[in-house]
Amino acid sequence: MAMLAFSSDKLNEPIRQLMGTTFLAVELDETIAHVLERARTSPLADRIVYFYVVDGSGRLQGVIPTRRLLMAAPEARARNIMVASVVSLHADATLGEASDAFLRHRFLAFPVVDDGNRLVGVVDATIFTGELSGLAEKRSQDDVFQLIGVHLQARTTAVTAYRERFCWLLTNVAGGLICALLSGLYENLLDSLVVLALFIPIVLALSESVSIQSLTLTLHRLHDKSLNWAVLARDLGREAVTAFLLGVSCGGLVGSIAWAWKGQPLVALAIGVSIALAMLTACLFGVLLPTVLRIFRGDPKVAAGPIVLVCADIATLVFYFNLSAKLLEGMQ
Repeated sequence: MAMLAFSSDKLNEPIRQLMGTTFLAVELDETIAHVLERARTSPLADRIVYFYVVDGSGRLQGVIPTRRLLMAAPEARARNIMVASVVSLHADATLGEASDAFLRHRFLAFPVVDDGNRLVGVVDATIFTGELSGLAEKRSQDDVFQLIGVHLQARTTAVTAYRERFCWLLTNVAGGLICALLSGLYENLLDSLVVLALFIPIVLALSESVSIQSLTLTLHRLHDKSLNWAVLARDLGREAVTAFLLGVSCGGLVGSIAWAWKGQPLVALAIGVSIALAMLTACLFGVLLPTVLRIFRGDPKVAAGPIVLVCADIATLVFYFNLSAKLLEGMQ
């Protein structure tokens, strides 16, 4: 595979453009002696780090490190010495996703497969010449900046920075207008119970804070493991328990303060329960949006800060106003 250097603005290009297609696929029941004989007579890449094992339909079954293959007995079969747990890249994966895989697993090469898990190529770490070493630090910086809707780009112009950041700010403007419209629908409720309006800032602040916490942790976890629906369900379960405990604690604390301050137990109950439900929902938004995007091979950072916060704010006010209206019907 050719040694290539590319700038980080190309990390969204598909990996199929740089994968190697000259590789030796090893059959499950092929002997090591036969594999070595084929390797001597077949056109191969400049460097062979791993041999990949496939079944009769070309589906990836395992991997054999070169050293293990050379040290194996000539009569041994590939299925008996291969490592069945093999990490692969999809042909539609981007260079950015490939770089994440190299940094996460520290392998020197990855097999590339299609939708049917058939081996279609091999991508070698040498495609990241000069780029991979500094990518880990850049990636962590990029996550932080994405949380506030700023793309980290080298040598960007003032106009480009304005255009990208203004688009994210429009998300906040739209979310704010939606929240204002929601508040307007419950204007009579707020007029009759001004105490509810007093606690809107703290209710929103708590839900926004927990959503950002969940989002930050989720973006970090996305770098450390392969994602699927089972992993998503496990993460959601863990975050749901955490969010429930946080919501009950914060809701109970704020509700108790409201009760002690205003002496209205139903108002305090509405505030406390609303905070608990809002924090649970906001926490789940922080996990769901970036993770689902990652599963569908999108950029999880697209769901960062602004979008998650808008969703959390809207859900929070819906809970707050509707629950308060139900609990306080007799007080208006």
